[in-house]
Amino acid sequence: MMLEKQGSDCYVVAMEFSIVIPCLNEAETLARCIEKARVFINSHHCEAEIIIADNGSTDGSIQIAQKSGARVVPVAVKGYGAALMGGIEAARGRYIIMGDADDSYHFDEIMPFLDKLRAGFDLVMGCRFPRGGGRIMPGAMPWKHKWIGNPILTTIGQIFFTSKVKDFHCGLRAFTKEAFSRLNLRTTGMEFASEMVLKATLYNLKIAEVPVTLYKDGRSRPPHLRSFRDGWRHLRFMLMCSPGWLFFLPGFLLLFLGLITGGVLLFSSVKIFGLGFDTNTLLVSSMCIILGFQMLVFASFAKIFAISEGLLPKIELLNRAAKWVTLEVGILLGLFVLLSGLILMGRGVYVWWLNNFGRMPYAEGLRIVIPSITMMILGVQMIFSSFFMSLLSLSRKTG
Repeated sequence: MMLEKQGSDCYVVAMEFSIVIPCLNEAETLARCIEKARVFINSHHCEAEIIIADNGSTDGSIQIAQKSGARVVPVAVKGYGAALMGGIEAARGRYIIMGDADDSYHFDEIMPFLDKLRAGFDLVMGCRFPRGGGRIMPGAMPWKHKWIGNPILTTIGQIFFTSKVKDFHCGLRAFTKEAFSRLNLRTTGMEFASEMVLKATLYNLKIAEVPVTLYKDGRSRPPHLRSFRDGWRHLRFMLMCSPGWLFFLPGFLLLFLGLITGGVLLFSSVKIFGLGFDTNTLLVSSMCIILGFQMLVFASFAKIFAISEGLLPKIELLNRAAKWVTLEVGILLGLFVLLSGLILMGRGVYVWWLNNFGRMPYAEGLRIVIPSITMMILGVQMIFSSFFMSLLSLSRKTG
């Protein structure tokens, strides 16, 4: 048995790993899960512990865990992620192996996870699907999760974050305690599973994936998971953590399309394949420019806020850009665009004066008014967006 010094005279047992199991009224299956974990620990002569992170059970789960020799860690904050974070923070092991309490994962089959951790990986994900060598036993996963929910969410995660993980939501996974501390996970619900994978990818941690078998849930009651509610929470979290896909890309496309179309129609109408495009299309181009610019600004807001809240890692390029794109620069640029719009509007008034303030040619008037209003709107947006971005940056620096 190894001892690890903490403080001047205090020593604690140095555990190689801790098995953390979140629990909320799992009396039917909890003893089986603990027993399988105990069999693995004893058969491999490991220095390890079993932690039950209890989230307020009232069905006798706590007593079952204590009787089975597990350490119970009560977690007051509700939620799957909250329970796991409470259990992990209390764990004494160098490595953490987490899995569900419904007996869908067998804790006597965790050796591949331990091997990968010992080999130096930071995060080891289980893969339940055949594409990763895993198996899903009959009745173990609803069809909508197997063929729709999990594949779609995993594909989105792979595209948005260039992750190679094939099963984002496998409940059986392992990681080092040091990696967990570095990730600074924040979510308390089911999206905790996505946050771990996404941030591990963004932080460039060493990630491995091993095949696992998903067994049929051993409980008679319905699971805590709610397909559409929790699926949306996963998707929402991934979108919030990828402002480039949510805001920047569509905003850039709208702005580019608006500038190109508006630039062509600013001087004359155009016919393409017999279809005429004139000032009405110019007005739509103005809308695209304004919306596109606003979405690009939102992308910046979201990125800065996510970094300040610890949801995304710091980006050196953004730090360098912040030295040049200051509040003062934004205000000056906004004033320049606003003034340009006012000057253009003044030209329109001048043309109107030349027409004795009477009727002007419809197209000629709109080709002056639409660009001038667009520029004035953009100028005001730049000024106030600069103030808000400066406020977010100030919060990030002092938080």
